[in-house]
Amino acid sequence: MSEKKTKELPNEVRMLLAFGLMGVILVATPFVYRKLGLQPEEPAASIDKTADKNGAKPQAPKPVDPPKPSTAAAPAILTGAGKSQAAPATGAATEESFALDTSVYHVEFSNRGAAIRSWTLKKFKDSAGKPLELVNQQGTAKSGNPLGVYVRPGQPQPNAQLNQVLWVAHPAADGLGIQYEFSDGHLAAKKTISFLKDSYLVQFADEVSLDGSGLPHLIEWHGGFGDLAVTSPASHQAFIRYDSEKKKLISDAAKEAKNGPVNNDGSFSFAGLEDQYFTVAFLPAAAGTTQTTLFSDSVTTAFNKSEEPFPGVAVGGSWHNQLGLYVGPKDLDALRAVNQKLEDVIDWGIFGFIAKPLFLILEWANRTTVHNYGWAIILVTVFINIAMFPLKLTNLKSMRKMQVIQPDLAKLNEKYKGIGMKDPRAAQKQQEMMDLYKKHGVNPMGGCVPLLVQLPFLWAFYKVLSVSIEMRHAEWLWVTDLSQPETIAIRMLPLVMIATSFLLQKMTPIAPGGDPSQQKIMQFMPLMYGFLFWSASSGLVLYWLTGNMVGIAQQWFFNKTTAPAVAQTAVARDGRKKS
Repeated sequence: MSEKKTKELPNEVRMLLAFGLMGVILVATPFVYRKLGLQPEEPAASIDKTADKNGAKPQAPKPVDPPKPSTAAAPAILTGAGKSQAAPATGAATEESFALDTSVYHVEFSNRGAAIRSWTLKKFKDSAGKPLELVNQQGTAKSGNPLGVYVRPGQPQPNAQLNQVLWVAHPAADGLGIQYEFSDGHLAAKKTISFLKDSYLVQFADEVSLDGSGLPHLIEWHGGFGDLAVTSPASHQAFIRYDSEKKKLISDAAKEAKNGPVNNDGSFSFAGLEDQYFTVAFLPAAAGTTQTTLFSDSVTTAFNKSEEPFPGVAVGGSWHNQLGLYVGPKDLDALRAVNQKLEDVIDWGIFGFIAKPLFLILEWANRTTVHNYGWAIILVTVFINIAMFPLKLTNLKSMRKMQVIQPDLAKLNEKYKGIGMKDPRAAQKQQEMMDLYKKHGVNPMGGCVPLLVQLPFLWAFYKVLSVSIEMRHAEWLWVTDLSQPETIAIRMLPLVMIATSFLLQKMTPIAPGGDPSQQKIMQFMPLMYGFLFWSASSGLVLYWLTGNMVGIAQQWFFNKTTAPAVAQTAVARDGRKKS
């Protein structure tokens, strides 16, 4: 029997819900209660980039020339325009494996299907502290191993044969590549895979013919990809492609192919799969149309015995495919070193103009100052709140003035007591209230402004923690991974955040309007924050908690230096000026 797994709301949904609720409470509620109206580029090799325990990275080496195909000897299958004499029968008698190691990879091949059994990243660890496996071992039995052959319907279908037969292996003399070949006298195929010692860029070439004629086909990666230990791994995975004509990255989830494979052809700089922090991208070596096919693969993983739909992809379209293959982290510098367009796989979101600079500042603070991303988040958050100090000060003065004119507002409410929204006098009441605010220099929505200004930074921090490989497994004090919720039974950061939110609320003057029902709603805001942030990444909670701590210090300063009497004098002065 398969185990049932309770599905939790994805963090994206939680954050959108948070923004929606904040927006309703901060904007809509006051109105209600107060009744106010690839083109392909020449690929260069990826850099060898290692992060130390605290996230600091060494200087990137200069890009080197792409790897050349392995020189292992094997007879050519096709020549000229894709036609030749039928190749003699070639195949292995027994199943064999071959392992290849570089400074960044450990890859295991099988001559059954000339495919990949395992592809691990040596410099990135899984949740058990072992080198990260990118191939879903539980899914390949059903969906097939990576780098298999796929021929679209409407043509001869040798897929099953090519992906199951035993190919002859020719390992490269330098240990950095392997070539496979197979022929049954009618169907002939060859694959060459070449690596560099210190690069995430791989060169792949293959060709398939049937009775001497080239057979167009694609190269597959099925059954899930990347780190499957994260929360809701299927929700983080997608089929991606960069459209050179539209100059944008297009992303599709597995559900797009729920009714069968979906073909997408075009001029693509690259196409492949991504998860939260890693990507496999096929880069065509020549300009022109690239064929891609999206699959929905319902498979299990080591962390979920129930099947989930993961995206699978096939890329190519020629009888002779030549592709660069980036398999590695979504590291900004490593991606850019291979192809400038590849850096677009890092999705900074709608506030990317804030998120990307924010990440660069965090990286700089970690590398040069605090040497820990947790402390970097705290340092940058303090800086942001200090930069917002003048806005908060202006808002506080406005709120103090609002307190002083409460008697006038009470008289106005009494004057128009009992009238409904449809009553013509309601518009007159609103106008008199606005005149009163204007006379004394009060902004009735001023209390919402500082928090509304923080929302883009909150979303930017969320995206940085969600897509930056540097944040993955970044530690801070007792927190083992800033990009994930705390793993301890009692999550301390959200609890402290709730407590500091209550304290800050108690120290803050009553918001404009003073409606009792509204004040009751606002009293529950800290609990709402706790609910929404309970399953959020620890780094995001740390950001909000730090903001609370800075806010408490600032509010204490406000309360000591901006007394109600001063505000009352300012109201009287402003009133005389407007008279």
